[in-house]
Amino acid sequence: MDFVLKKIDKPLENHRSLDQRMNELKRKVMELNGVKEDTDSRMNAELQPRKKLKTEVQIWLENVERINGKVQKLNEQIGESITLTRGFHADDVLKRTREVEELIQQGKFQEGLVVDHPQWIEQVLSITTLSGESAKACLEEIWQCLMDDEVGKIGVWGMGGVGKTSIMKLINNQLLKEMGKFHIVIWITVSKDKSISKLQKDMESKIGISFCGDEDEITRAGMLFETLSRKSGLVMILDDIWEEVSLEKVGIPEPSTGSKIVLTTRSFDVCRKMSCRAIKVKPLVEKESWKLFSEKVGRDIPNAPGVEPIAKKVAKRCGGLPLGVITFMFTLLFMFLFCLVKNALKELSEHKQSVNGLEDEVFQQLRFSYDRLKDLKLQHCFLNCALYPKDWRIEERDLVQLWIAEGLGHAIMNKLLSNCLLEVCQGSGNKRSIRMHDLVRDLALHITSAKPRSLVKADMGLREPPNVPLIWNRELEVLYPLEMSPPKCPMLTTLFLSGCGIKSIPEGFFNHMDGLKILKLSLNPIKSFPNSISNLNNLTALLLAYCDHLEYVPSLSKLGVLKELDLRGTKIKEVLHGMQNLLILKYLHLDHSIVLEIPNGILSKLSCLQILYVGETLVSGKEVGKLKKLEMVEGRFYDFQDLSMYLQGFHGREEPPKYNIHMGIRQFPMIMLPRDIEELYVGNCTFCCHVNYPLFSRFVLTSLGTFSSLTYLEIRDVKKMKKLFSSNCVPLNLKVLKISLCVQLEEIIALDFESVQMPIMKFSLLKLKKLELEWLLELKNICNVDAVVVCESLKRIGVRDCPKLKRMPLKLPQVRPFSSLKLRIYVKPKKWWESVEWDDLDAKSLLKRFVNFVIW
Repeated sequence: MDFVLKKIDKPLENHRSLDQRMNELKRKVMELNGVKEDTDSRMNAELQPRKKLKTEVQIWLENVERINGKVQKLNEQIGESITLTRGFHADDVLKRTREVEELIQQGKFQEGLVVDHPQWIEQVLSITTLSGESAKACLEEIWQCLMDDEVGKIGVWGMGGVGKTSIMKLINNQLLKEMGKFHIVIWITVSKDKSISKLQKDMESKIGISFCGDEDEITRAGMLFETLSRKSGLVMILDDIWEEVSLEKVGIPEPSTGSKIVLTTRSFDVCRKMSCRAIKVKPLVEKESWKLFSEKVGRDIPNAPGVEPIAKKVAKRCGGLPLGVITFMFTLLFMFLFCLVKNALKELSEHKQSVNGLEDEVFQQLRFSYDRLKDLKLQHCFLNCALYPKDWRIEERDLVQLWIAEGLGHAIMNKLLSNCLLEVCQGSGNKRSIRMHDLVRDLALHITSAKPRSLVKADMGLREPPNVPLIWNRELEVLYPLEMSPPKCPMLTTLFLSGCGIKSIPEGFFNHMDGLKILKLSLNPIKSFPNSISNLNNLTALLLAYCDHLEYVPSLSKLGVLKELDLRGTKIKEVLHGMQNLLILKYLHLDHSIVLEIPNGILSKLSCLQILYVGETLVSGKEVGKLKKLEMVEGRFYDFQDLSMYLQGFHGREEPPKYNIHMGIRQFPMIMLPRDIEELYVGNCTFCCHVNYPLFSRFVLTSLGTFSSLTYLEIRDVKKMKKLFSSNCVPLNLKVLKISLCVQLEEIIALDFESVQMPIMKFSLLKLKKLELEWLLELKNICNVDAVVVCESLKRIGVRDCPKLKRMPLKLPQVRPFSSLKLRIYVKPKKWWESVEWDDLDAKSLLKRFVNFVIW
């Protein structure tokens, strides 16, 4: 009985003290949770990018969560117990109290909560300083884009060896130094053969996750996406991308606020397809190349007697490619004797593989871009460019001629430009021209020299065949230039003899050229062609431009596969015999010729025509309108009715993107214009424009958007026009407006309704950059007195001899006394400027510093 009483007495005693002990436990738990809150605050301060929690901290936090759960459960159990059994929980309360006290002691973490996270630490990349102002400017532009929250993806593009990777290495290193805006930098080298799986494996090691090895690409992409999405302030650098990469398939999230993706590539198309802000890295200029060369080689070699002129030629030959300059520099380091340096230049000029390192280091880099073209025709078109002399500015139209003969057209130009194999430059007459970088041309010649398929002696003024065994080799495909000599070369496919001073061609010259496809004899003083040219059944291009003495070409009736015919600048008076048989002709050029007209019935048979340049030669608008494949047309129609018939022929299908059409002088009631016209020139028109019907009211609008795309408008010598625009027909997207010699023009924008007691009207020409008003003797108003023209993008204003124009109702870009506004105003005479009034009272004084008074 005593034993039983003792067994009951202990729980009763525990029951009486349980509430006190439970309150103590709760107090300890509150203290522990206070320590946890302090730890959380410390974590927010210490847990920066590139840091991670110590393992002991992670375990402690888990234990705190666990003990809170246990105490909660214990409290619930005690609450559900009856009086006699509550005391049995006393030992559990004591046990939990000791655990909580122990966790409180463990939670001090006097040595900190975090350690470095090695998986997120990028190493500084080795790189020398940049050379050239353009490269430095490029680096600054990239940095500005990184700092700009509106830019998420940046594409750095340029030809191989130009320094894209070097610039991005400097960016990488700078980001690691300045860990303010960005906290994590990941560098991934993509290269041309990287698959999605390889990219994912490379990223695995960079961001601290582990693949088991049996996941598919989709699973890995999900793992990468989840990890990267949790990281803010991330810069992902993808170096050396060759074609579009699907970020989604790899597992790279689109940049969000605070994160960026930067890629380097040789192709502008990659930047465009991946929606990047494209930044081009340009080659060094000649002075910068020589400076880099001198710095790398050192002072001793350039200062050696006789070496500097040759060394400068070597630096220039590298064409501004830092990789080329540096690579060849190592060759010169070991050439202390003048003869060796001279030999190196000779080898470089002859494209020999024996030039130490140049083939492997530079040509291999450039060859990648060539190999990526893949299409053999595309590669062949590229190699054709090397037929032109070094540094030659090739008119774009000439190249397109060659490529059409290869079955390709204008699209190929963008492919070669976007892959940095060709460069845009300014040719004669400000025409867009193309050139090959010196080293790229060397690459092309190196490729063609690997097989005896071409002989190039460009710009050497040859007047007789070079003494080489290759000259009449049956494998020869290209020959340029060469004096005439009866040949036997049935495998010859391309013959360039431009500008050779050829006055006559032997009658049988073409008898044994059965394989000839492209014949270019431009710029020769030849008067007639032999009849043997009529038997070139495989000829696809006959290019005779600017043979300014040429009067006779035999029948073309047998040239059934001819695709191009260029007779511009010749003295041929009539359409060549047999032209109607050229059923697959794509390109016809008669500009600057004296052919008066193309008779009816010929053009309608040339259904494959894509490009038609006939200049002043009269053609039938109705027949041209039936040419469904036409892409560009330049010529003269008989009258505006002919133009309308031409445009009606395009009903229901796309019109050519480019027009240059002249009309005759017949009267016309209305004018039909192409849809979505972008550029319009109206000149030398004598038709009547009634005072109440502005010129533009005479245009038939084929759609409401007829003028919505108009960016360039020039009106010249429209003698009876008094008004130009009605108020509801102002082309709002105009960038350039030129009006001259319209002697009766009084008003440019005429209101369609009475403006009494109406608020001031605003005509918004927000894109207008150039406004020129010249020799408008009767011009009184740009617009009505109750109207203003808003043109806040204006860069150039020209007003010459408009004596009756007394008011300038233009709202210009905001001008401040010390603003850097780029605006030019050209005025004649000076007294007009002194008398003209501006709506803005301060405008005249503020604009004075932009004014130039001209005397012509």
